[in-house]
Amino acid sequence: MVRRRRETRFVMISTVAERFGVHPQTLRMYEREGLLTPVRSAGNTRLYDEDTIKRLETILFLTRELGVNLAGVEVILNLRRQMNDMQLEVDRLLQVVREELRERGGIRREHALVKVEHGPLVQRNPAQRDPAQRGRGNLG
Repeated sequence: MVRRRRETRFVMISTVAERFGVHPQTLRMYEREGLLTPVRSAGNTRLYDEDTIKRLETILFLTRELGVNLAGVEVILNLRRQMNDMQLEVDRLLQVVREELRERGGIRREHALVKVEHGPLVQRNPAQRDPAQRGRGNLG
């Protein structure tokens, strides 16, 4: 199987500025403020990859459409990054738990978080409500 490397394409600052209707100086300011970090060429030219352009789109949406100032944009982007980091950590933890369960052969019934009633399984008509749910409004 041949694996293809994802080819990263870069765009110069003037092209990005024109595409989004901002002055190149605005993009430089976003960089000074730490909101954008374009890569640099050997000649020190700012080059924007797809991820940086997506981040710029988010910045412009927050400032133009929602009226968020740059300090607010920084907070929002940092919170978004933290949420993504936490999601990755939860995913890793879930994988560890799944592997542990697989090795142990599952969870013993007495250790389950949900009590399982003994008895035969029956198929209920979805139109019929459980008698325990009667009188509870439209929750069932």
